[in-house]
Parts: sequence; C-alpha cells; structure tokens
Amino acid sequence: MLLLGEKRQQLRALAIDANQDVLNLFVELLQLKDFQVVGKGHSGQEAVEMYRTLRPDITFLDVFTSDGDGLYALEKIREINPNAIVIMVTADLVAATAERLKELHASAVIYKPFDINDIVNLVKDLISKTNVNQTKFLN
Repeated sequence: MLLLGEKRQQLRALAIDANQDVLNLFVELLQLKDFQVVGKGHSGQEAVEMYRTLRPDITFLDVFTSDGDGLYALEKIREINPNAIVIMVTADLVAATAERLKELHASAVIYKPFDINDIVNLVKDLISKTNVNQTKFLN
C-alpha cells in the first residue's frame, strides 16, 4: 500500500493506453502494487469522461491515443482539476510534444518500457509534495 497523508490506503488510479495488451499489463502491475484501478480506457475522450466521473487520485495517460489524444485529455483534466496528478506515458516523445506537456503541467512523463517500482517511487514523491509545477521526466 502507498502512503497517502497519515494513513496507508490504496490510491485510486485511472489508466488509459491505446494498446489493449499494454493497458492490461499496466493495470495488472498497478494492482500488484496495491493501486485500486477504478477505470481504464483507450482514448483521450474516455480519459476525460472517466476522470470527470471517477475523480481518481492519479491518472496514467498514454500520450498518443485515439479519439482525442493524451494532450487533449491532459488539457481537459487540468480544466476540471488544476492540481490533478497526471502521469503521461509514452514510447516516443519529440521535443515539441515534451514542451507541450510542460506547458500543460503534466505531473510526470514516463517512457515505455518502464519499471513498475520506479513508477511507485515517482507516485510516492508526487503525492508527498504540494504545488508541484515542474514536469518530471522518468526514463
């Protein structure tokens, strides 16, 4: 379990990835690390709708999805909750996209393939800080 405030409790997570196999594996890994996955989907539009409804503690969002990409979803989630923890996941990131993620205040960017333990440590770091305005890039 992850530490959230003074109590140990599961963090509620939303996971979005365009690739079904990657999404299923990612959800399994999150659950093994005691995240409660409250929603999963494949598109930016789904991410926005689920975020609005579910209000997860943390959102893992593929940069390149269908039906409204991850950048669109990040921008809309920021409109709903400027302080949301949104970790962007990508296999490839060009400089212009990285700059846009910084402008939209992505909480962090992780690259595929990733180590789930690095993600857990990143999440612990993100939830322990308030007013984090600098995007972290985790290779």
